[in-house]
Amino acid sequence: MENIALIDSFSEFKDDKLIDRVTLMAILEDVFRNALKKKYGSDDNFDIIINPDKGDMEIWRRRIVVADDDLDLENEEITLTEARKIEADFEIGEEVSEEVKLIDLGRRAILALRQNLISKIHEHDNTNLYKQFKDLIGEIYTAEVHHVRPRVVILIDDEGNEIVLPKEKQIPSDFFRKGDNVRGIIESVELKGNKPQIIMSRTADKFLEKLFEQEIPEVFDGLIMIKKVVRIPGEKAKVAVDSYDDRIDPVGACVGMKGSRIHGIVRELGNENIDVINYTTNLQLYITRALSPAKVSSVKIDEEKKRAEVFLKLEEVSKAIGRGGHNIKLAGLLTGYELDVIREGSAIEEDDVELTEFSDEIDGWVIDEFAKIGLDTARSILNQDVADLVRRTDLEEETILEVIRILKEEFED
Repeated sequence: MENIALIDSFSEFKDDKLIDRVTLMAILEDVFRNALKKKYGSDDNFDIIINPDKGDMEIWRRRIVVADDDLDLENEEITLTEARKIEADFEIGEEVSEEVKLIDLGRRAILALRQNLISKIHEHDNTNLYKQFKDLIGEIYTAEVHHVRPRVVILIDDEGNEIVLPKEKQIPSDFFRKGDNVRGIIESVELKGNKPQIIMSRTADKFLEKLFEQEIPEVFDGLIMIKKVVRIPGEKAKVAVDSYDDRIDPVGACVGMKGSRIHGIVRELGNENIDVINYTTNLQLYITRALSPAKVSSVKIDEEKKRAEVFLKLEEVSKAIGRGGHNIKLAGLLTGYELDVIREGSAIEEDDVELTEFSDEIDGWVIDEFAKIGLDTARSILNQDVADLVRRTDLEEETILEVIRILKEEFED
């Protein structure tokens, strides 16, 4: 057989990681039969013998011997004179098998055939890759940083597959360099043309759930169930856990001695603050636990409106709301209820003043910052420690001290 570039086309794919021998041979035969149909009009009387290991193939055409003046179907029949050029003892009615050289198809056809072959194999690879990663959606996956761009990080796994980690799927504190190993979950697989695009996420709630499964043996074994996970990526998360085995403390098992078990998860998520709470079907108790670390005095539930009024002592309000309102937001997502925080004895004391009364001297955005952590009166701010206010708000110490000065001058006089 002529040593032409076509042979290399399937030699280079014979060790392909995503294609087995049977499939490769089927693709090769399909490609060659299409070429034969174009050349001869039909491929019914052709036999194709392929050896993908050696990178070679043979094509044989079968034709029936007819009298020289009876030739009607040139592809299926051969004249007696032509047949006897192959073998001298052929007779009319016998079948002749003759090898078709690839070069007989024509150079242009061979180039088209080669391109079609490469295209078919790539199409098969992409289909297999799509199916492979479709089955991995929701699972943790590790890949290496190949290229860092402003809006996306391109990762490459051990098999050379490209995985995309968009900026919005990264934890805000994430910082990657080329060669770093990155863990996340496969969130989706999308077909872009014929090529699958594999999307990884580190911000999905499912990523935290899968980290629990990976890091905590009782969760992996099914002794502890993750009932629900809610997150503000990189800031705070709440995880409700339960166990059918009364001998197991699900919260203690997940956190570990002095936080030893959960420490690795926290570190993976950029020091995300994780509250692990015991799940319960008692809604009042569940809401109370969800607002941890705040101590709730009582809860009034409106099941129809999916709202709950949560009563707390003044000193517990800021804990319930949390920095930037994160704690109460996550508690609401965890329980499925909109939570309204109400201070016990919520009527303003006679010697207290609403913070909005000072709007001429204190900027509105500063008042809003205090309101986010449940501080909406003068006395509620004056009773706080300055360092604690700096930690719990986005305000500078200088701004807080200025507010306190204004309040003391106006309010205490």
